[in-house]
Amino acid sequence: MAFAGILSDSDITAALAACQAADSFKHKEFFAKVGLAGKSADVVKKAFAVIDQDKSGFIEEDELKLFLQNFSASARALTDKETKAFLAAGDTDGDGKIGVDEFSALVQH
Repeated sequence: MAFAGILSDSDITAALAACQAADSFKHKEFFAKVGLAGKSADVVKKAFAVIDQDKSGFIEEDELKLFLQNFSASARALTDKETKAFLAAGDTDGDGKIGVDEFSALVQH
């Protein structure tokens, strides 16, 4: 698992179970349940690196759509509505993607 040593399996399972239904994903609730909220900046940056699949330094919309699958290969893709809401919440500079500082702010708030 990509998050081994960063997050607990039980927290990941619980967080994914809470948003199994389409359009039930809420990033603040997910980050709290999965145990990322309140983690150190270094841990959040490690999580960002896992989610940034193409290692571009940004999480783009296509990576956000598959966000939950970073936590479990069997997790669902986010709906278009969830993806757009997640991107809008994190993209504070309006460039259409989420950088590491934007991700850190998203996780901590």
